[in-house]
Amino acid sequence: MSAAPQPAPGARPRVLVVDDEPQIVRALKVLLREAGFEAIPAETASQALDLAAVRPPDAAIVDLVLPDGDGVEVTRRLREWSQMPILVLSAVGEEEQKVRALEAGADDYITKPFGGRELVARLQAALRRSVREEGEPTVAVEGLEIDLAARVVRRDSEPVHLTPIEFDLLRVLVHNRGRLMTHRKLLAEVWGPEYVDDVQPLRTHIARLRAKIEPDGAASPRYIVTDPGVGYRSPRPRRSRTGWTSSASGSGSPRPSSGC
Repeated sequence: MSAAPQPAPGARPRVLVVDDEPQIVRALKVLLREAGFEAIPAETASQALDLAAVRPPDAAIVDLVLPDGDGVEVTRRLREWSQMPILVLSAVGEEEQKVRALEAGADDYITKPFGGRELVARLQAALRRSVREEGEPTVAVEGLEIDLAARVVRRDSEPVHLTPIEFDLLRVLVHNRGRLMTHRKLLAEVWGPEYVDDVQPLRTHIARLRAKIEPDGAASPRYIVTDPGVGYRSPRPRRSRTGWTSSASGSGSPRPSSGC
């Protein structure tokens, strides 16, 4: 999977806008231009995928309902090869579709009708999260290797493909190994301070992340432990004769429940 593209110095970040409603596309083009972006419109799922393949954008805004498919499938196809930030547009009442989009790799969602400032703020936050953090170390814990600079994760030497949000959650947790990270703290660190009450998307992404990295699943977590109703923690490694290992139970304290 390729990293999110970075715009050339001085160039406007290119945002793929996938929606078949002309008035929404026109409004988004004006809104994005005023915010310093270049909008690349696409009316259908197939057109969006073709445009992205020819010249990958820096981010994408994808409507959930399209003439030849849906935004979930577009998200899934883009996420197969790119870590670009993806925001989905949904109507009120499309809760199941929003969850499916997040599971397919979307970074965030906006509910119609939406405010221009909110959309730009969410897009900018997603782009900030996608920027590679240079000079960070590689962390290895019980068979899980996390290259923080290259944004690469391996489990038992096999690559694990994470979405940008999943990687950022893991990065924050391992940066704070041994510390309880509350729901609000994780949401502020990964999504931004304006999203500290959106707990359900956090739980969805944590569940997806666990499914990818935990050898024994959520029933017996090694890397992400739940403090019920409060948040999550990555257990602090302890020194053993064979190297660093993690202890999910902490220093003699009872092991927290593993539920989300």
